[in-house]
Amino acid sequence: MAQVVLKTHAARTGMASTVSIDSAGTHAGHFGEKPDPRGEAALLRRGYEMGRIRSRKVSEQDFERFDVILAMDTSNLASMRQICPPELAHKLNLFLEFGAPATNDGSTLDVPDPYYGNAAGFDRVLDLCEFGARQILARINALP
Repeated sequence: MAQVVLKTHAARTGMASTVSIDSAGTHAGHFGEKPDPRGEAALLRRGYEMGRIRSRKVSEQDFERFDVILAMDTSNLASMRQICPPELAHKLNLFLEFGAPATNDGSTLDVPDPYYGNAAGFDRVLDLCEFGARQILARINALP
């Protein structure tokens, strides 16, 4: 969901040619599969286009290729820290690290995993993805 939202917002703000956005997972399970239908439905209800997204696993090349690598929660961040070369660890951040929404109680910057919940959980995650995308792109846009 975050990938679709970031790409869409980057295109809307004229930053699509400035940023390269991709997503990957850290835990075994659904690699090569299409996104969860509940997440896809939430995105489509808000006018996002999915494209041909398939899940993939984080690779060592990702740490070299990308300037910023965002984890949705502290568990995934910890997993990435274990496989990231130490000299590239400065690239790792939480997705909401660039600004948490006002509704966040400040205790966590984690985006919850909606997989084991209901459709409302996907809508909540989409809210966080939209908020985070705006914060991330504003930060990138402000770079010299």
